[in-house]
Amino acid sequence: MNTSYLKKKINVDTMLAEVRVFAPATVANMICGFDILGFALEEPGDEVVMRKTNKSGVVITKITGDDGRLPLDTNQNTVSACVQFLLQHLDLQDQVGVEIELHKHMPIGSGLGSSAASTVAGLYAINKMLGDPLSKDELLPFCVEGERLACGHGHADNVAPSLFGGITLIRGNDPLDLIPLPVPQELIAAVVFPQVDVPTRDARQLIKEKILLKDAVIQWGNIAGLVAGLFKEDYDLIARSMKDVLIEPTRAILIPQFYEMKQIALENGALSFGISGSGPSVVAFTRDRDKAKQIVDKIQAHLGLADIESFGYVSGVNIQGPKVLN
Repeated sequence: MNTSYLKKKINVDTMLAEVRVFAPATVANMICGFDILGFALEEPGDEVVMRKTNKSGVVITKITGDDGRLPLDTNQNTVSACVQFLLQHLDLQDQVGVEIELHKHMPIGSGLGSSAASTVAGLYAINKMLGDPLSKDELLPFCVEGERLACGHGHADNVAPSLFGGITLIRGNDPLDLIPLPVPQELIAAVVFPQVDVPTRDARQLIKEKILLKDAVIQWGNIAGLVAGLFKEDYDLIARSMKDVLIEPTRAILIPQFYEMKQIALENGALSFGISGSGPSVVAFTRDRDKAKQIVDKIQAHLGLADIESFGYVSGVNIQGPKVLN
């Protein structure tokens, strides 16, 4: 990653003693936009508490909410590794010391950008402590490196909306070309996370390397239609466009009760329904928060009958992204 243009002069004597940051979960792909679309949720999200220390270096002192699954090793945890990477880039690795607490408020492996939220919170926190020397545009490549460490693929469809908020289009990856899209005011997401294990790496390996041209044309039309629908705030066009003929048929196999959940959502007034990220979380879009809550409740009740525990969330689009907590 070429980040030589990010070199900054920073006065470490004015560094903040402590900061607490929340970064939001995200729904990547937005059903039809594999690896190029995503939006930020109001909830859930992750928190990072970062404190200045007298000794240089980065240390993780505590992780909660992960059931012991995440490493405390500074080089293996995406939060600490990316903070180290940023400090090294700024030539501050021998001048700055921080200790980090990571508080997970969302399930790991949920398809809701868990690693992305943690990475964004950590990088946003260290940038705040240093006096905001880097813009969000300049922080983004470091966030992408966190995704590369987490899942082996440096994509931005989770970290970009978590960092910038709103709905984002990743037009290109080399170089990164990010385009913010309009957020229709009435767009509400009903998200359900069935507690089944679908590792991101496994889900990605199932994707076909070759696709039929006719399917590609359908998908291109859906992506273009969705973008147009967002600009026009045309909910009927959004509903017609949020359909996935390329990825969903394969990944749905890994998600128990997927088509039953889809039927429940659509029968109860959802505009569309599909997989969040690599799954197993699923997302339905509505124009009404009460209707979204009803969809979540009915899907969770159905999963309960199948002995599948789940988490449910109702959220508008988070246009702020990360924030400092008092």
